[in-house]
This record gives sequence, structure tokens and C-alpha cells, in this order.
Amino acid sequence: MSLDGKAALVTGASSGIGKGVAERPAKDGARVIVAHHPAQRRQAEEVVGGIAAHGGTAITTAADVADAAQVRGLFDVAETEFGGVDIVVSNAADYRFKSLAGSTDEDFDTVFATNTRAGFVAMRESALRMRTGGRIVMISAGLTLMPTAGTALYASSKAALDHLVRVAAVELEPKHITVNSELPGMVRTPSTAHFSDEEIAAEAQSTPLGRIGEPADIADVVAFLVSHDARWVTGQRISAGGGKF
Repeated sequence: MSLDGKAALVTGASSGIGKGVAERPAKDGARVIVAHHPAQRRQAEEVVGGIAAHGGTAITTAADVADAAQVRGLFDVAETEFGGVDIVVSNAADYRFKSLAGSTDEDFDTVFATNTRAGFVAMRESALRMRTGGRIVMISAGLTLMPTAGTALYASSKAALDHLVRVAAVELEPKHITVNSELPGMVRTPSTAHFSDEEIAAEAQSTPLGRIGEPADIADVVAFLVSHDARWVTGQRISAGGGKF
């Protein structure tokens, strides 16, 4: 699935799912913007170095996606460095897990700014600035389909994003831009490193395919969604949880 000549923007790309997602389009020929939180510069530079070592083209750009202006700035970078953007994958997220009763107003504002508003701004800027025939993928969460204690803010912020995806898919059809969300289950990343071996084993046992996900499992689905082969897929929530949901 060649992406030669395409320019891709991936947020939260310094580690975990985002790292895998950034590496895959670079492997397929796209030039990639590895967008990262300002505190993750070293990790992002390592991602770019790895891409370059395999013959790909990538640059790093720092952005706190909770700040809408910084999200817009990523599109400025794409236009300056690559003449525009063809692929946008919004992956950066705040994984704050608390009960409803234990969540503060600040928790709500931060989670929705990072997970929902950032995706909204990315879709709006794509609508205004993305080249015809582009691809947008929002990394959502399987937890949007499973009411689970402690996930109220995280899951609802992602569920809101899923609805924005469905509306954007309709509105961007005239430019032949597809918009989809991918719903991972538990994936082995730095954000899940705090889970015990017993918790990981229990999650694997409850998953029909018998394990938790790896970043490549999610990246390969994104690779399909941003390819020409997925030209007839838009406005969809694609589950990638090993059959659990």
C-alpha cells in the first residue's frame, strides 16, 4: 500500500501506539510529522532516527494538543515543510482514570481538551486545509463500548470524538476525504506499564484472541484506513480489540 508523495501528521507519536502509527506510513513511503508533547522531545527524536535508519523521511514537532492553537500550528508545519497534509492521525490522549464522584472540574476540562477538542480542531483544520482525497483517523477506545468503573471521563471524551467522526465523514465527502475512528483494546504501551502481570494476564484471558494488543496491531489497521484500498470506508468505528468488543 504505497503512500509515496503523501504527507502524514501523527500526534502523540513519541511512544506506544503513536510511535507505531508514525513508523508505518513512513515505511509505506509517506513523509511524516512526528508530533509530540514538549516533554517527549528525546523520544520523538529517537522515532525520527529510527525512521531515517530505514530509509524514511520524518521530522519532529512539539505540541501540547490541549492547546488548540498548538494543534493548528501542526498544520502550519505541514504546509511549510511538506506543502500540505494528506493523512492526519489524532492519537495523543489523556488517560486519566477516576470515578465520577472522584473527578474534578479540572479533570474534566483537561481530559476533554486533550482527547476531544484536540480531535475536533484536527478535523476542522483538515476540513479547511487537507488536500483532496485525504485520510483522517481518530484513535478512540474500546472502552467507549464497555461501561467500566473509573473510565467515565476518558471513555466519554472518546465517544464524543466518535460522533464528530461520523459528522465529519458526511461533511468532507465532497473533497473525497475519509474520516474514521479506530477503537483499540488494551495495548502494551508505556501508559499500561503500571498494570500488574496478573492484570495483563486477566485481560488477555478475557480477549478471544488470547493476548493484549501490540502497537503494530493498531498501526496496521491505521495503515489500511489511510490507504487507497480504504477509499470506500468512511464514518466508521473500527474495533481493534482482539474480538473483545
